[in-house]
Amino acid sequence: MTRKKDGFTPARAKNAIAVAKVLGPVVLPVVTPYVVQGAAAVRDRWDRRRARKLGVSVDDLGQYSGRGGVLHARIAGAATGLNELRTKENATSDELAFADSAESTLHQLAAAVRAAERMPTPRRKAAHRAVATELDRIEERLLTALGI
Repeated sequence: MTRKKDGFTPARAKNAIAVAKVLGPVVLPVVTPYVVQGAAAVRDRWDRRRARKLGVSVDDLGQYSGRGGVLHARIAGAATGLNELRTKENATSDELAFADSAESTLHQLAAAVRAAERMPTPRRKAAHRAVATELDRIEERLLTALGI
């Protein structure tokens, strides 16, 4: 007569623990470096994906963390674009005036995003939407001025 296996019993648990005590010290030093290397590769891919999504370099990723990180990255990108507009060879006086006014607006938007970090969720989301709307307006005008 064959006996039906009952699944995981206390006796099988004892046997599994005994096997782990014997094999653990032998297998663990061999496997650990590969596990650590794999974890580092996964983290590197995750960081690169986040940086690409934000439009920043991996080295700058730490500056754009938190709930307002995406907005801070957009503000930094717009500031870079304004600097390019200022150095453009055939920039008109209107474009330079826009760059000056937009730069002060970007400073205010960055302050608003920092302040929103400590707000309750509904207020923070409303503040982030308002900042995003203003950034959309600035970025649209900047792209037009840069001829894109």
